[in-house]
Amino acid sequence: MAKHGKKYLEASKLVDASKFYSPKEAVGLLKKTAYTKFNATVELHLKLGVDVKQADQMVRGVTLLPNGTGKQVRILVFAEGDGERIAKEAGADRVGGDDLIKQIEGGFLDFDVAIAVPQMMAKVGRLGKILGTRGLMPSPKAGTIVPPEQLPRLIKELRLGRVEFRTDKTGNIHTIVGKTGFTEEQLLENLTAMLDAIVRARPSAAKGQYIKKVVVASTMGPGIKLDANEVVNARTAAA
Repeated sequence: MAKHGKKYLEASKLVDASKFYSPKEAVGLLKKTAYTKFNATVELHLKLGVDVKQADQMVRGVTLLPNGTGKQVRILVFAEGDGERIAKEAGADRVGGDDLIKQIEGGFLDFDVAIAVPQMMAKVGRLGKILGTRGLMPSPKAGTIVPPEQLPRLIKELRLGRVEFRTDKTGNIHTIVGKTGFTEEQLLENLTAMLDAIVRARPSAAKGQYIKKVVVASTMGPGIKLDANEVVNARTAAA
């Protein structure tokens, strides 16, 4: 079992491990337990009651965090011709076709999200083994395959705080909702938006309890458990 440092142990004393906090309480506590000198990432972890072996129970979606992610997103676009020009004008960090594909095959992975225009997917498809395992492969479900005229909108959304979420092989979701440098109000708005999106993404085939466990934490900080029922009920009441 990994040993924790003095600062972590001091921060963890502020968290009641037996208690389930409301989102508002959790955000306030998270700010108090963030002890790193750097602007740490605020992480959200959920255990869902879905069978990911069934294709119709996969949970995947995107949401736009009201206050952004606090992170500079490096955007790569697979496009040629007019698409390449539009992507560059929209502010993409890297744009290209065959040359970019070769660079990635050679080990280049210095980007956070990849977008492709439909015409490029026949070529980009061969990068599946490289990008797929890292969650970087452009796909219709993630909304990262778009025609050239939609590139400016998508790139702008990514800059503003567009975040994709999806279940892993064990039925868990790991995502981010901001930085510890955000105000409590900003973090609560982002957390609420992300939880709302995940609740709305519930597959119709999923039976029983959908959200089994919710934990929020800052990088290197202690986990804070949220009341899963309150998360679901808040969405139900607003619907």
